[in-house]
Amino acid sequence: MKKWMAIMLLIALALFGSVIGFNMFKQKKIAEFMANRPEPEFPVTAMVTKAQDWVPTIEAIGFIEPNQGVTLSSELSGTIDSIRFESGAHVKADQLLLSLDSSVEKANLNSSQARLPAARAKFERYKNLYQKNSISRDQLDDAEASYRSLEADIDSLKATIARREVRAPFSGAVGLRNVFLGQYLEPGTQIVRLEDTSVMRLRFTVPQTDISKITLGQTIKINVDAYPQTQFDGQITAIEPAVNYQSGLIQVQADIPNNDGQLRSGMFARASIILPTVKDQIVIPQSAISFTLYGENVYVIHEADGVKRAKQVVVKAGERRGNDVHVLSGIKAGDQIVLSGQVRLSNDTKVHVVENDALAVPAQTPML
Repeated sequence: MKKWMAIMLLIALALFGSVIGFNMFKQKKIAEFMANRPEPEFPVTAMVTKAQDWVPTIEAIGFIEPNQGVTLSSELSGTIDSIRFESGAHVKADQLLLSLDSSVEKANLNSSQARLPAARAKFERYKNLYQKNSISRDQLDDAEASYRSLEADIDSLKATIARREVRAPFSGAVGLRNVFLGQYLEPGTQIVRLEDTSVMRLRFTVPQTDISKITLGQTIKINVDAYPQTQFDGQITAIEPAVNYQSGLIQVQADIPNNDGQLRSGMFARASIILPTVKDQIVIPQSAISFTLYGENVYVIHEADGVKRAKQVVVKAGERRGNDVHVLSGIKAGDQIVLSGQVRLSNDTKVHVVENDALAVPAQTPML
C-alpha cells in the first residue's frame, strides 16, 4: 500500500513539473517572438493642409413673419349683406371686403340730411333777427344747438355706416374666409387673415458677445425646410437696443424679399449672418478630428529616416460648417494630417499613407 502511494505521488509530481516546464517554455518563446516581431505599421488616408480664405458666420434660428399681418374682424354686430373677396385673393389697400346690413342707419341718415337745410336756414334767420334785437339770445342759442346737433347726428350715422364695412387696411393676400353671406356676426368675430408678403421678416436672437459683429444692412443667408435646395438673401434691418438680462440674448430682425412668394409666415428658418472674410486660415474635414480626454486631436504625420509616424496634436476648433472645421490653432499650413484610420493609432505610431475615397462625400445621398 505504501509503495502504491509513493508511485502515485511521483507521477503527480512529474505531471506538475511538466506543466510548469511547458508554461515556462511557452512564455520564453512568446517573449522571443514579441522581441523579434517587426513594429506594426497601420494604413491611413491623409491630406496636406493649406491656407485658404474662410468666411465666418453667426448661426441663428427663427420663424418667418410677414411685413404686415392682421386678422380682420367686425367692430359691430349685424348680418352680412355683401362679401367682396374670395379666399386666397390679393386685395388692395382700402378695398371693400365685407359689409353688414345698414339699412336702418342709412334711413336715419337720409332723414337727418333732409332736415338739415331747414335747420341751417332757421339758424341763419335767427342770427339776422338777433342782430335786429327781434329775438332773445336764448332763442338764437336753441336754433344753433338744434342745427349743430343735427350735423353731429349726420356725422355719427356716417361713421356708424362706415364701421359696418370691413376694408383692407393695406395691400396683401387674404387667407381662408371664415364667414358666409347672411351670417350674423358678433363684435370681434374673425373674418379673414390678411398679410403683406411682398417682404418677409425673420426675427432671431444672438448672444450679446456677438453684438459687436453685426450691423444694420449686414447680409444674411436664410434656409427653410420647405426649399432645402434654395438659399434666400436678406439684410439686417433692426437690432433691439436692450439685451435680455435673463438669457443674455439680443433680438435681431432681418428683411427678406419675397418676390416669388415662396416664403410663408410661420416657416422655421436657419439664418447665417455673413461676417468679413479672413485670409490664410486652416480648414480641415471633420473626419480628421478625434476626441480624447485632452480635447480635440489631430494626428500629424512626420517622416524621419524614411519612416512615417503619426504624432497626436491637440487643436482648437472654431466654427463648423457641414463637413468643414475651421482650426484656430494646433496645426499649420503644409502639415500632413490623418483623415481616416485613427482608431488604431496612438502617439508616434508607424503609419503608411494609402489612397482611399471611402470618406468622400457622395454627390447624392443613397435612398434607403
